[in-house]
Amino acid sequence: MDGERIVTVAVQVLPLCEDPYPVIDRAIEAIASTGVRHRVCPMETVMEGPLDRLLEAAKAAHQACFEAGAERVVTVIKIADAIGGSTIDEKMEKYS
Repeated sequence: MDGERIVTVAVQVLPLCEDPYPVIDRAIEAIASTGVRHRVCPMETVMEGPLDRLLEAAKAAHQACFEAGAERVVTVIKIADAIGGSTIDEKMEKYS
């Protein structure tokens, strides 16, 4: 399978701290700084691109939580893939 095919990855960071929202904001900023296409949703951020690049963006988000002061973080990653690829638009088309 082509390593450059487009997939979608959802990442949810769960900083285990008293006020997680500023930490989550830093994680979202880390994803945005990678330049990958992404959509911030209420419970997670969905990204689109080559799998390796998205996993690096998820790792950046996870690390950003520690840089923002969290001492413990749980990060949940979901990968949606298909032989022909997987995009945010195709997943949302029915709801647009």
